Amino acid sequence: MRPPFDCADPVIRERGLSAAHNAVKRGEVVVLPTDTVYGIGADAFNPAAVQRLLEAKGRGRNMPPPVLVPETRTIDGLASSIPFAVRELIDAFWPGALTIVCRAQPSLSWDLGDTNGTVALRMPLHPVALELLKRTGPMAVSSANLSGHPAANLVTEAVEQLGESVRVYLDGGPATKGAPSTIVDASDGPLRVLRVGAISEAELRAAVPKGWVELDEPDADPEADPEPQLETEGTGASAPQTSG
Repeated sequence: MRPPFDCADPVIRERGLSAAHNAVKRGEVVVLPTDTVYGIGADAFNPAAVQRLLEAKGRGRNMPPPVLVPETRTIDGLASSIPFAVRELIDAFWPGALTIVCRAQPSLSWDLGDTNGTVALRMPLHPVALELLKRTGPMAVSSANLSGHPAANLVTEAVEQLGESVRVYLDGGPATKGAPSTIVDASDGPLRVLRVGAISEAELRAAVPKGWVELDEPDADPEADPEPQLETEGTGASAPQTSG
């Protein structure tokens, strides 16, 4: 197995980004740093590559990965019926530790798993991740850990768990937050926080006061499995509770 590329060195960083780009285009999986935790990523439009990602983690199709994007405007090509409140959230928190679940564009020819017509989207705040995404386009990215194990805050932790199942490892140093992204569901009706992570619900509501489920409304049974289930970048658990 090739050792991780040290992205602190500009020359090695360029070599690593090139190797990761080529691997993604071949349908292989790579590990990349994000602002939350390390993520394992694949071409979002290559079903076989997404399946390799899930198999590397030991996950099934019932826990589809989120999609990381290089620019805020990319959301218009991937999601439909985007509420104004979502655009306000994007203006306030992207790039950053906020994942937003939207209705997916029905015309897209991809297969992320059992998404029930939704897609979880995030633009990360990490220079290495953004540079790779600019080269590859949207990537399916989940936390770089085996199912049931802690998310990786160091590239060495990702290597220990995922080993040979990953073609390229990019070392961006310690994860800056070490916490998963917060996830908001905007796919059906008022905005609803599915998981509180690096951004608090109070911060979300302060930035975007309108469009939320009322706080006194009864929420879904926290013990019930939500639809869709998301194996999100930034966590080793299924979302909602609530995505790397």
